[in-house]
Amino acid sequence: MSNLIQSVRGMNDCLPDVTDTWQAFEAIVRDWLRRYGYREMRTPILEHTGLFKRAIGEVTDIVEKEMYTFVDELNGESLALRPEGTASSVRAVIQHNLLYDGGKRLWYTGPMFRHERPQKGRYRQFHQVGVEALGFAGPDVDAELIVMCADLWRALGIAPTLQLNTLGDYESRQRHRAKLIAYFEAHQDVLDEDSKRRLHSNPLRILDSKNPAMQALNDAAPKLMDELDDAALTHFDALQGLLRANGIAYEINPRLVRGLDYYNRTVFEWVTDQLGAQGTVCAGGRYDGLIGQLGGKPAPAAGFAMGIERLLSLMEVAGTPLETAVPDAYIVHAGEAAQAFAWQVASALRAANLSTILHCGGGSFKSQMKKADASRARYAVIIGDDEAAAQQVTLKPLRGTAEQTRVEVALAIEYLKKA
Repeated sequence: MSNLIQSVRGMNDCLPDVTDTWQAFEAIVRDWLRRYGYREMRTPILEHTGLFKRAIGEVTDIVEKEMYTFVDELNGESLALRPEGTASSVRAVIQHNLLYDGGKRLWYTGPMFRHERPQKGRYRQFHQVGVEALGFAGPDVDAELIVMCADLWRALGIAPTLQLNTLGDYESRQRHRAKLIAYFEAHQDVLDEDSKRRLHSNPLRILDSKNPAMQALNDAAPKLMDELDDAALTHFDALQGLLRANGIAYEINPRLVRGLDYYNRTVFEWVTDQLGAQGTVCAGGRYDGLIGQLGGKPAPAAGFAMGIERLLSLMEVAGTPLETAVPDAYIVHAGEAAQAFAWQVASALRAANLSTILHCGGGSFKSQMKKADASRARYAVIIGDDEAAAQQVTLKPLRGTAEQTRVEVALAIEYLKKA
């Protein structure tokens, strides 16, 4: 039996070539969020288990089946690896009183954890970018969140489609809940085991069943839209008007309910048919009750989260090129004087903000040039004892057809900056 320890199933290493792509994606995302005025917040990976039970809902799949929880042996507290980012963000906003002077536009990124069956696009450690607009009540913020997503999709060269729904407010959901229970109780012979378990605890989630045998039953179920109060309908109508005015196409999906209990009114998903079963790449909505539910002064809120792995997969399918960073220079050197001078040149190039690899480990010029080419650097900076004596370097382009040239270090820096 091998003694090799491998990564935990469903938790993947991100090796340098892949990390380069992630960094290019993250640079686009950071610039996009900056342009919309959203500021980054970072929260712990570990939280008290009770935070997610209270925020997400104790009878959701995430809390019941998927959270990684454990008891801290030092103090007996139940802790959980965060399965999503909104609850942590709201907890931090309440704890630090961030809404004392008005609404806040915030974002976060990082790993989330759910104990699911690993498959392409669905991992036990996965990564999200989340956006939260806290303290804004109107449909204009809902529209902003959706419009900014559409803006990002254009930048990424992808085209997911938008599904939209409204869950109304608490009272309308309660009326709908009672009608759903009565309806499904009359058809218990058709319900699968998951649906029977949810019948009295969370009947709305039955509508989100992926079981094909349940689809006809769910299609004929009472519609939440029929129970909506005037305020929720007005909000939803205004949102649709803003989306149309901004050229955002959408499909109303009355069965879109989301898997977290904190949502109310607007819910949306950006979906694709190009990633197999894992078709949702971004999802969110309004959660006006969550801040009060977690002990803060009640305030409206809305947001969304997008899966980085799924977006990168969709970009790969679409053939979107991402410009990844490459070194500016790889310094090749041979000879005692050349080695000493090479260290000086490397320091000068780095001080000029040029990404520079200094060859280590010796070897012939030929073997070093092979490593320079493999490094993806734009130029080889060649230093022999002759160059060292003259305090010069030879610049050799590793890409393109330009001629190599021998110049002083200051001129080499100017050349590399312009090239």
